[in-house]
Amino acid sequence: MTSPVCVPRIRSPTVTSDQLPLGVHATVANIGVKDTTDDFVVITMDGPAMAAAGMFTQSRFAGPSVVLSRDHLATGTPRAMVVVSKNANVANGPEGAADADRVVATVADRWGYAPSDILLASTGVIGRRYPIDTMVSAIAQLDPGAPSYGLRDAARGIMTTDTVEKVAVATIGDGPAVVCGIAKGVGMIEPDMATMIAVVMTDAALPVGELRAIHRRVTDTTFNCVSVDTDTSTSDTAVLLASGHYPVDPADVERALADVQRDLTRAIAADGEGAETLIEVRVDGARDDDQAKRVAKSIVNSPLVKTAVHGADPNWGRVAMAIGKCNDHDIDADACVISFGGVEVYPRKVDDAGLAELENYLRGPEVTIDVNLHIDRGTATVWGCDLTDGYIRINADYTT
Repeated sequence: MTSPVCVPRIRSPTVTSDQLPLGVHATVANIGVKDTTDDFVVITMDGPAMAAAGMFTQSRFAGPSVVLSRDHLATGTPRAMVVVSKNANVANGPEGAADADRVVATVADRWGYAPSDILLASTGVIGRRYPIDTMVSAIAQLDPGAPSYGLRDAARGIMTTDTVEKVAVATIGDGPAVVCGIAKGVGMIEPDMATMIAVVMTDAALPVGELRAIHRRVTDTTFNCVSVDTDTSTSDTAVLLASGHYPVDPADVERALADVQRDLTRAIAADGEGAETLIEVRVDGARDDDQAKRVAKSIVNSPLVKTAVHGADPNWGRVAMAIGKCNDHDIDADACVISFGGVEVYPRKVDDAGLAELENYLRGPEVTIDVNLHIDRGTATVWGCDLTDGYIRINADYTT
């Protein structure tokens, strides 16, 4: 049976202030992946010193998009990023891999690139094949020369169960170079190398080795420090594209990239499926940064901590539990200090009036939990969200 032809829904790009970096262009369309909302984004770059970096899931069920993109980063000089939303194309065997190759080949033919010039990310339901004939027919009708879409259009085009588009922008040094980023992700978020899907773009010029080192360092303290539900996706992809128009100080690039990825990380945590409260956990005084991150993740991932925050219950005992279960020999319970919103709750206890004030604080949109282990100078900050009945409902009904 022949698949129906999908005519891509073309509309005029929204003219806003969310312009992409110099040399970066975005095409956004619906190509019939699942419904009538935008589900396809092609981001291309053109410049004198183009470079790309990427980090991906370490899941043993990694999808064809991850495998393909790893290969193209290792062997080619990527200048384009393709994102398919609403279908992960994972666990579909050789047919799924062939479908991914066909999407990339079709984009390459339409845009005049080699397939190795293109990176691919795909997000959505696992175990369902693309409606590949419909998609390819629609891609072949897209106009690469049409005016570019803006940052927010591109962010909406990669959404699945996200409730808001996630965008961030920062100027590099005194400008004119900038860093812009889009991301999606609200569930199945516990990164191991990267998280969800993020595409960050810049018009800065840096050698590819330096760009990749900066991207790796920044990702480790941003995207690798967010967790919604402790589940690592099969499709996690974080990519940095640089068109290379402006010479810059690498340190300025790293600061701007950190600002953008930190904002995207917080947006992901705040938009966690069913979430009502953003949780930020800061651990200081650890043996090293690795220990600090493990302890912070133990706290932010604890269902008991997450439900306490949701219920506005300043139950610091649950935080103490989450620290203790790390079972590190050098963590001394008597030396630890736990605070909610800057108010110490252990070992110095708060009275009933103080607990009432903390309950009001926990009803706010953002909660900060601080822990000082008093071992050494290791530190880490991680982000997560509360656990609500909304999370259960969303995921109970996800494929239906």
